Amino acid sequence: MPRYEFKVIPAPRRGEKARGVKTTEERFALALSMVMNAMGSDGWDYVRADTLPVDERVGFTGTKTSFHNMLVFRRELDASATASTHVPVVEAMQSAPPRLGPAEVPAGAAPAVGPATPGLAAE
Repeated sequence: MPRYEFKVIPAPRRGEKARGVKTTEERFALALSMVMNAMGSDGWDYVRADTLPVDERVGFTGTKTSFHNMLVFRRELDASATASTHVPVVEAMQSAPPRLGPAEVPAGAAPAVGPATPGLAAE
């Protein structure tokens, strides 16, 4: 079964100017085709476009949700690259240290406060 790696990039937001390309739709199509051709020349296959929500900060405490258009590409991994660099997600999650919630933080002494090098405190 082939294995793939994926790359997600933002879709172009503006069209590209070129000779003979006059309308907004034509300029945007040119920008999109330039991105897709550049990715294709590097071996990436276009999969789909997604519109995803992103929470952004507004001021000190506010947030707003905006939407971004993303292009998804994939390319097949070599069998040799798969064996040497591929780490399954389950293994990566198991090797990561567990995250502790506020109620699960172990009790103990507070860390010492002072200079990073003990010799600097004496000077």
